[in-house]
Amino acid sequence: MASPKRSPTHTRVIGTAGHVDHGKSTLVLALTGMDPDRLKEEKARQMTIDLGFAWLTLPSGLEVGIVDVPGHEDFIKNMLAGVGGIDLALLVVAADESVMPQTREHLAILDLLEVSTGLVALTKVDLIDDPDWLALVVEEVTETLRGTVLEGAPIVPVSARTGEGLQELIRTLDSLLASTLPRPDLGRPRLSVDRVFTKTGFGTVVTGTLVDGSLAVGEEVEVLPHGYRARVRGLQTHRRAVKRATPGRRLAINLSGVEANALRRGDVVVRPGTYRATDLLDVTVRLLPDAPKPLVHNQELELFVGAAQVMATVRLIGARALSPGEEGYAQLRLRRPVVVARGDRYILRQPSPSRTVGGGRVLDPHPRRRWRRFRPETVEHFRRLATGSQADFVWQVIRRHEPVTEAELSALVASMTPEEVNQALDELLAEGKVKRLGASVISAQGWQELAERAVRALEAYHRQHPLRPGVPREELASRLGLHPKTFAAFVNVAAAERLLVEERTVVRLPDHTVRLSPEQEHAVEELLARFRERPYTPPNAGEAAALVGDELLNLLVYRGALVRVSPDVLFLPDVYAEMVAAVRRIVEEEGHITVARLRDEFGTSRKYAVALLEHLDERRVTRRVGDVRVLHVAAGSKLSSG
Repeated sequence: MASPKRSPTHTRVIGTAGHVDHGKSTLVLALTGMDPDRLKEEKARQMTIDLGFAWLTLPSGLEVGIVDVPGHEDFIKNMLAGVGGIDLALLVVAADESVMPQTREHLAILDLLEVSTGLVALTKVDLIDDPDWLALVVEEVTETLRGTVLEGAPIVPVSARTGEGLQELIRTLDSLLASTLPRPDLGRPRLSVDRVFTKTGFGTVVTGTLVDGSLAVGEEVEVLPHGYRARVRGLQTHRRAVKRATPGRRLAINLSGVEANALRRGDVVVRPGTYRATDLLDVTVRLLPDAPKPLVHNQELELFVGAAQVMATVRLIGARALSPGEEGYAQLRLRRPVVVARGDRYILRQPSPSRTVGGGRVLDPHPRRRWRRFRPETVEHFRRLATGSQADFVWQVIRRHEPVTEAELSALVASMTPEEVNQALDELLAEGKVKRLGASVISAQGWQELAERAVRALEAYHRQHPLRPGVPREELASRLGLHPKTFAAFVNVAAAERLLVEERTVVRLPDHTVRLSPEQEHAVEELLARFRERPYTPPNAGEAAALVGDELLNLLVYRGALVRVSPDVLFLPDVYAEMVAAVRRIVEEEGHITVARLRDEFGTSRKYAVALLEHLDERRVTRRVGDVRVLHVAAGSKLSSG
């Protein structure tokens, strides 16, 4: 069965990796029809120097952006600017050369950044005539991947020249990306800038991968660390203009209010007030097994995070040095501020000779102070920060099963204690990554998706039924697939956020109002006039609907212009009140009331009298005893309302 087509709003980013001249750019060209090498020098030297970009749509309908990175050791820094925001790594190994130095360094970088989804494209297989050689190369690649995040990744032989294996590569990419979760929308968009340029007629343009939130045309943004204010003049993804961009997209932002020469690679575009630049970070740190020497306290290294590059002094916590292959904690003092968030991955390189030596994860982007390194409480503080990965795990579980009750969540994360689950939930709630819906929790992205589904459902309903005040609660709950209790909590939160309005038994958009045409107004007035002419034997529901239509008749009932006492019988509200008052008076004076007595009192017919008395029975105003009605216990307060 073919995979369902996915909406273009769902996008992923693939990053190439691999040794120089192993065919990364040629493979991208074969896959997309686009040459990612954009610089004249790149074309002259037939070598990728800076980041290149291309895109394609996979068979499932998933849009994929491709970041093509340079493989030459002289341009590893440019490679690092583009590899941080990818969802899948496409490690390219030439079949005629097998694993080379930059293959290993790129793989180490992917491992440090924990890019765990990926595959190996074994290129240039058209140059290999000996199947034994190809088998040896596959064996060496498999061994090279062992112990890294890409261990067990698929290896797909391809030839960009002949087209061999390209379709299998595309199918494998589609399959791997189908199992990756979309980037979460935390309501705090940020884009780490990897390119800045000026486009004639537009002005300043920056590009990067958008994460943690959505951006829309017209929004005010802030460019950190400088604090420049600008406005989003336009958004473009894959050369297509969009009004709103969601997380996970490769994005070009046309900014007004800031000059291109004021910006540089590594700056971050954010929503004002959502992030602060920092020059001090609490982190985990891991030294690569093949690092040339131990990492010592106060050593200066190059930090790469997002698209930023900055010199950092490494203050080791609880240790005087880390040997190759060891992990620990550190505080990084930066020469200039960067913009990061908890959980971001980073890379450390020694500046001379230039070499990747390690990396880790940001635990706290805004530590309160420089820590005293060997105090037990300091080490314990870092240990607690590091266990925040449990919150990431809890978030993933919530994301897969949302909305989920806390009891269900505890069962789903059986490897964690209830205390750890509660701690993780508190952290996620404090960071805005999850929301409570009554007894359930939902991720911030799941909430946004649910809210957007509800808004779309309401918009569609209002278009289809313009004369209805809103969607019945039960119908909307069914459309959203929510349990009644969860739906009630959802409506409460959504109403508090002014996404919708709950009105009696229906839910509507805040700006939805029913507007009658002059013809409809005239029909309503004619109908009500007929009810006034024969107040106790008015038109039945069929006659009324014939004059104004079912939708408009239901609206009149909802607004209280008519009172429906049975599917076929309606009264004007003042007539209904008069008849109910008469029932009460007659019962109080005579002890009971019959259908005939009510019929004679108003000169109506048996049909109307029966309908009214049965209606009052259902409302527990009267109670039938044989052929008569008496007042129900405590019915007095119910008699006056319709």
